[in-house]
Amino acid sequence: MHAMRHFYASVLLDAGENVKALAEYLGHSDPGLTLRVYGHLMPSSQDRTRKAIEHAYEIEPHRK
Repeated sequence: MHAMRHFYASVLLDAGENVKALAEYLGHSDPGLTLRVYGHLMPSSQDRTRKAIEHAYEIEPHRK
């Protein structure tokens, strides 16, 4: 069960879900707890920036 919960959190964080919403989905009363437990799964700022720009220009990541 723990592995499924961890997978669920990692997929949502990778997709860009915010920590406050994830905390609510997981039943945490404090988003800080969610961040401490799952924060290492969040994509880096550089990854988010790159993905945002690629999406804005509709560039396929493998055709740079």
